[in-house]
Amino acid sequence: MLKHISNLISPELLKILMEMGHGDEIVLADGNFPAASIARRLVRADGHPIPSLLEAVLKLFPLDSYVPHPAALMQVVAGDPVKTPIWDEYRKILTASGEPFTDFEHVERFAFYERAKQAYAVVATGETALYANIILKKGVVVS
Repeated sequence: MLKHISNLISPELLKILMEMGHGDEIVLADGNFPAASIARRLVRADGHPIPSLLEAVLKLFPLDSYVPHPAALMQVVAGDPVKTPIWDEYRKILTASGEPFTDFEHVERFAFYERAKQAYAVVATGETALYANIILKKGVVVS
């Protein structure tokens, strides 16, 4: 065990976060996301909700300050009446993290899948909220 690292961050996820470079992307995927069929590198975080995992990741992970939107969400499909209150939770977590964040990029569903295929890794969570998938773009650590 290590000090000051959330127990939500598995050794495998910690390794992935360390391997990632500036501009690499990671997907925190909800339970409905086709993570296993899309991921180049799949990390299992079954049973964990994305908000808790997002908060833990952002304590270690710098967001890219050189892009307008270092966090992207899967856009709700036209005509789908689903509500997305989890996005407000994400906004609070990202704002409180101190990382550069003004607003989300919204990516059409199939374009999101294609982008996720190019991501460095996909973290499959137990999140049950719909449209809870989020992509984070890694920045640099400034000392």
